Amino acid sequence: MNYSEILKQGENYLKKRKIKNAYLDSELILSKVLNRKREQILLNTQKKIKKNDLNKFKYHILRREQKEPMAYILGYKYFWKYKFITNKYVLIPRPDTELIIEETLNFLPKDKSKKILDIGTGSGCIVVSLLKDRPKCTATAIDLSIKAINVAKTNAKLHHLENKINFINIDIDKYKSNNYDLIISNPPYINSIEFNRLEDDVKFHEPKLALSGGCDGFREIKKVIIKSKKLLKINGKLILEIGHKQRNQSIKILNQNGYFINKISKDLSGKDRCIVSTKL
Repeated sequence: MNYSEILKQGENYLKKRKIKNAYLDSELILSKVLNRKREQILLNTQKKIKKNDLNKFKYHILRREQKEPMAYILGYKYFWKYKFITNKYVLIPRPDTELIIEETLNFLPKDKSKKILDIGTGSGCIVVSLLKDRPKCTATAIDLSIKAINVAKTNAKLHHLENKINFINIDIDKYKSNNYDLIISNPPYINSIEFNRLEDDVKFHEPKLALSGGCDGFREIKKVIIKSKKLLKINGKLILEIGHKQRNQSIKILNQNGYFINKISKDLSGKDRCIVSTKL
């Protein structure tokens, strides 16, 4: 069986199971199995596939059939300008979260050394991306999941930042170090009803710990806002990702805790997604 035939077979199999982008997924899986760029495969479609590689291809196609996200099957995802290791222990980096990077860079001069805290670091994609673009800064990144911390450490090492970021496996409630110039966080903010409506790829494969924000979706947002008040310097910035229906309530909680709202940014769909605030 040649590359062209196996790609068609993979596409047809996934299409029957209503998987979106069936041909692209098939291509990416073959690219992973053969350890070749997609362009190389498409230039050699008549080349025969080895039996061992065929078995690997079928195994990954079956994973995709079960709605496992491509980022977990491939083992990586691009975020901002960089490549990050991903697995089932971390939330898959999303383009909307790049808003946190954009807004944070506006408040971080290139020539200044600032102290950053990343709450709920997951894969480490936010804090690593920031330090790649602002190398004079230092950071601490915390997460309740030790398995997520291990992934984040791997990503920091991949980008030669293992000595610039201190990773700690701890709940924000128990964290006491303070005096930060900036706190960033993409906390879990999906409420119980919305969680049950998520696509199977997300609901059954991504870590619930990184998605579920409790009954109303504000359990972790409140925790981050209240705790950050103790951890930030006066005039320090708190930059948060929120759900698109959480703007007003988030502003209310921030105002009640003595924050000034600098800016609310919209995502690629034009929905409120990121709040920049200052501790007064």
